Amino acid sequence: QVHLQESGPGLVKPSQTLSLTCAVSGGSITTNSYYWAWIRQPPGKGLEWIGGITYSGTTYNRPPLKSRTSISRDTSKNQFTLQLSSVTPEDTAVYYCARERIGTSTYDYWGQGIQVTVSS
Repeated sequence: QVHLQESGPGLVKPSQTLSLTCAVSGGSITTNSYYWAWIRQPPGKGLEWIGGITYSGTTYNRPPLKSRTSISRDTSKNQFTLQLSSVTPEDTAVYYCARERIGTSTYDYWGQGIQVTVSS
């Protein structure tokens, strides 16, 4: 059973950088054929893919957010991180990390989610 757990601040001020970490247990983030994603859900809206990192370390980012997004990993800690810079209130959302088996377009494991509010 793979377990994902998000952590980070619940409140970020506008123009600052949001940093979230997803700690993974029960499976390695370097296991072949898996992709580790960040997804968010703004209030009253649907799920929005932000980006992610593959088992080999290749990153993919949603084009509208690409200039503000940085995704990295620490294989020694079996975790991956999201940094979103220059945040605005429109970045307020529940942020999730999740795992996808590459080629399936299906996330099979999710973290519980973390509420992040951007406000001064």
